Amino acid sequence: MSFNHELTPHEIVSELDRYIIGQHEAKKSVAIALRNRWRRLNAPEDMRDEIMPNNIIMIGPTGVGKTEIARRLARLAGAPFIKVEATKFTEVGYVGRDVDSMIRDLTDFSINMVREEYTESVQERAKELAEDRILDLLIPPAPSTPSPLVPNGPAGPQSETVSKTEEESLRSRTRDKFRTKLRTGELDDREVEIDVASDQSPMLQVFGPMGMEEMGVNMQDLFGNLGGNKKSKKRRVPVKEARDIIAQEEASKLIDMDKVTKQALERVQQAGIVFIDEIDKVASRSGGGKSGPDVSREGVQRDLLPIVEGSGVMTKYGLVKTDHILFIASGAFHISKPSDLIPELQGRFPIRVELHSLTEDDFYKILTIPKNALLKQYEALLASEGVKVEFSDDAVREVAHMAATVNEDVENIGARRLHTILTTLLEDVLFDVPDAFREDTYVVDRALVKAKLSNVVENRDLSQYIL
Repeated sequence: MSFNHELTPHEIVSELDRYIIGQHEAKKSVAIALRNRWRRLNAPEDMRDEIMPNNIIMIGPTGVGKTEIARRLARLAGAPFIKVEATKFTEVGYVGRDVDSMIRDLTDFSINMVREEYTESVQERAKELAEDRILDLLIPPAPSTPSPLVPNGPAGPQSETVSKTEEESLRSRTRDKFRTKLRTGELDDREVEIDVASDQSPMLQVFGPMGMEEMGVNMQDLFGNLGGNKKSKKRRVPVKEARDIIAQEEASKLIDMDKVTKQALERVQQAGIVFIDEIDKVASRSGGGKSGPDVSREGVQRDLLPIVEGSGVMTKYGLVKTDHILFIASGAFHISKPSDLIPELQGRFPIRVELHSLTEDDFYKILTIPKNALLKQYEALLASEGVKVEFSDDAVREVAHMAATVNEDVENIGARRLHTILTTLLEDVLFDVPDAFREDTYVVDRALVKAKLSNVVENRDLSQYIL
């Protein structure tokens, strides 16, 4: 399998540190869980099926990095990953999505991931084939029937042979010239007529408590070929666009979808990661009665239980076993507690990690250290307009201080507070560029931050709505 399990726990944490500030305990737990997969695959064969993943439940307020840790972990592993909201699922018998759909979505993601990898591996060959097809359009092949103008007689066949040889030589030289022009881009604007596959199969919607999705049936495969081969339509497009379209068609012909499906299913079962967010919302609140929307909370938990502990889910690509899929659940648990989950489900999440609220110093690091830090994002946005943004160190510290203050006074939404503060801070320049802002540089210092935001931060009524 091509997904990467060879990073050590320390290396995994170091990679996560490039994007996520703090939360060392959570990073440590997910790093161990990821490395344990590599260890299981290298354990004695008779023990592999017995070693189960240690699912993780993350507890902490919103905006502290729970989802980002899981998403970055999946990217490091090259593993299929899906994030689902526990509140989207309903107990069997209620209208809504069933919990099996998360595995089907994960399988679809894995199929696309593996297909893209195979497409990348055959891209060069597909481009060569596309190039040949475009040359065939630009220089049609010679007619197969001999010319009727060839004289009969003793010299007839020889003249015909010479004529054909010269014609083929001329066509070959012309084709080579056009190939050179095609590769240098000289023919990009010339139009050619190509056949483009037209997917005209009707959209089918099945009503009822159990639709075709829940049954794991691919409606397109079921009805798509009733009318024979897929219809195609002719289009006149520039050579540059035609080359991409034809290369994509050729790549799909070079890919063995049976291999793709087999590898994708294996990857889901051995390396899949499901991140279940807002799991605290399906926990019965302590001391609360079961009324209104609470009626299906325990039902959702009971439906989740067999998926998490290991069962088979039928998808349109085949049966997927969930025994070795890693499940990471998260929730703020500010109203309910982890102990409010049903005991069986609690037992399936043996690793519990508490994520801490972000401090002023954390906010400063979030703004400056990560590879995709917010300040770097805004600098890139305005650089596209030819404006260089410079943030002084004291301005960054003031923004971090204001974010921490508002989170304490109004509502703690973690690092998301930085988005609202920076949007308000840079609103004028983002609006004025490029029409009314003529400078090449925009300097953000502490005085500017205080001038634009102090009044809002100090006025609690305003900060509730603006920040």
